[in-house]
Amino acid sequence: MRDERTYKIIGAALEVHKELGCGFLEAVYQEALDREFGIQKIPFKSQPTVEILYKGKHLAKKYQPDFVCFDEVIVEIKAITSLSGIEEAQIINYLKAAKLKVGLLINFGSRSLEYKRFVGILH
Repeated sequence: MRDERTYKIIGAALEVHKELGCGFLEAVYQEALDREFGIQKIPFKSQPTVEILYKGKHLAKKYQPDFVCFDEVIVEIKAITSLSGIEEAQIINYLKAAKLKVGLLINFGSRSLEYKRFVGILH
């Protein structure tokens, strides 16, 4: 079963990668993807604050994923040579803290766009 939300987000990321290629800083891809989401009418929040609960109380430390699209999909972008377990752990923690079930980890740093979809992470 194809998830139309993640399909659209990946399509927008592919458009950005096609236009810019690899080699830019993450902040450049962040701004370009922000614009592309607007062009493609993908609802999103850029760098929203996600509070972390510990035993029912908010911690002072907060997370800030790159995007939340459709109010349900966390999108974390990178501009590195290749993805590793560190980046995967980061998006899993974002999903847990935000109590969301779907996330995309997108890497603009390689010759071809790299992405991983995370589903049903909640414990």
